[in-house]
Amino acid sequence: MAAMVGLLLMLLRVSHGVETHCDGRKDGALCYGALGGSLVLQLMDDASEIPRYEWKNETTKILLGRNSNIIRNNIEQRSVFTPTTGTFKIKNLNRNDGSNYTFTLYDEENRLSGSRTLTLSIQAPLASVQLKHDCLSLGEKRVSCSVNGGDGPQYRWTLDGRTLTEDELLPGSHETNSVTLKLQVLGQLVCWAHNQVSNVSDSVELTTCGFIFINCTSSNGTEISQWVHEASNTLCVTPTTVSTSVGKETGTGSVTPSNNITSFNPTVTASKDEQWYTPISTTLAGVLAALVILVAVAIAITCHQNKKQRNKTKAEEDDDQELTYADVRIVQQQARQVEHRSDMGVEYGQVKFSERPRQTDERNDDCVYSQVRGAR
Repeated sequence: MAAMVGLLLMLLRVSHGVETHCDGRKDGALCYGALGGSLVLQLMDDASEIPRYEWKNETTKILLGRNSNIIRNNIEQRSVFTPTTGTFKIKNLNRNDGSNYTFTLYDEENRLSGSRTLTLSIQAPLASVQLKHDCLSLGEKRVSCSVNGGDGPQYRWTLDGRTLTEDELLPGSHETNSVTLKLQVLGQLVCWAHNQVSNVSDSVELTTCGFIFINCTSSNGTEISQWVHEASNTLCVTPTTVSTSVGKETGTGSVTPSNNITSFNPTVTASKDEQWYTPISTTLAGVLAALVILVAVAIAITCHQNKKQRNKTKAEEDDDQELTYADVRIVQQQARQVEHRSDMGVEYGQVKFSERPRQTDERNDDCVYSQVRGAR
């Protein structure tokens, strides 16, 4: 029940605003109106030049007028007649509006001057269309087109914007709302559904349904060119294992001759643990090496500064004092005998220390010696 209500609401939304036009000036005209929509009917060019006219269906007079004056309009609540243009617009069409109509003309003496007929057909607009795509056992594709709502749908098929041809269909498989396509037919398939008051469409992208086309030479030299199902293909299979050797054969493998050659390059891939450990070890080694270098540089700088400080201190001390030796003489004691000459007296002169400017000599200490004389 809910589905029916939904469909009716959808049809009402589709019908609302659908407006059709029809020229009723031609005898035997066939006009179409959308259920729930509106119809603009051209009955004459200008009513002001016609003394008397009437428009009726099989049982009822609907419109009666004289020149520009409207005498009767039985559906006035949902229609508008414009005498100057001769158009009669009917809104909110229903199923009962579908009928055969006659338009009659009279002269000034109320004599029949002409008549013509038309047929009005009311159709429900098509709401939507949906495609169903099925793959058959040999890769063919069956596509069905179903319409939701509407009256009298007609179907048309196109592939990539052009009309679908008989060569693309399996023999005897063409139907109005479904087609069966050959395996190699690919592209965008569109189903167009329409009636006299509406048209809708839907599309699907055609695939190979898991089939592939192979073109190769088998091991016995046979040329193979055909469509095969990829999952169960055993023809022209390219080997996935290739033996490699250095200096001698280390393995064997069967190779099937084929026009499609797949190269195999062995690649050594580290395990997850090795891939994690290697960059960590390298980083730690780099950090340790950098620390050792920094420590060595720091020690060298410290030793150099200490040595420089010691040299500076010693130089300052040498600059402050310089030793000067006075004249030192040894004289013989008069009171002693010759045999005791070894006992000699030592006379010391005055020893003076004086400050002098530092000489630009390469030696560290400058020493000045006086003359030393010994007397017997």
